[in-house]
Amino acid sequence: MSLILSIFSTIYTIVFIIVVIVIVLRIIKNRNPNLQQQSKYSYVYQAKEYFMTKSESEFFRMLDKAVCDRYYIFPQAHLSAILNHKVPGQNWKYAFRHINGKSVDYVLCDKQTLKPVYAVELDDYTHSYSDRQERDQEVERMLQSAGIPLVRFGEYKTLTKDEISRRFFEAHLNLSNEINV
Repeated sequence: MSLILSIFSTIYTIVFIIVVIVIVLRIIKNRNPNLQQQSKYSYVYQAKEYFMTKSESEFFRMLDKAVCDRYYIFPQAHLSAILNHKVPGQNWKYAFRHINGKSVDYVLCDKQTLKPVYAVELDDYTHSYSDRQERDQEVERMLQSAGIPLVRFGEYKTLTKDEISRRFFEAHLNLSNEINV
């Protein structure tokens, strides 16, 4: 009998200590009601010095000269901004997760409709890594299934305005041929 009383006494003591701890924590929280918000919103940010890398900026200017009469150029475009993941017959939540966080260097949109017409990737050294190549293939597949050609540029510094324009024309023809096959 004394063993049972000893066990119950220990349990009551532990429960009492837990209740006291909970009460003390609530008192502390009530004294500083912004405590939870401070930890949630305590991150600090700084503006980046540049929006794009030097190469991306240089190519942006070249691209603008080549296509400015027909297209607006949007740099650093997330796929979730240009691809509709709500396709009937698929899990929309997982389809969104698949494209979320992925982006292309530029999207060219028709000046009249703002419809995305081309996606552009400037392939620097990072595109030679195997994990990046897998990502690039998947991005190209997703864009192709949506009817948006992905135009890739490697060494861009020697390209002329006409060569850049020709690459877009060829990409459009290639996509049209793949759709018709």
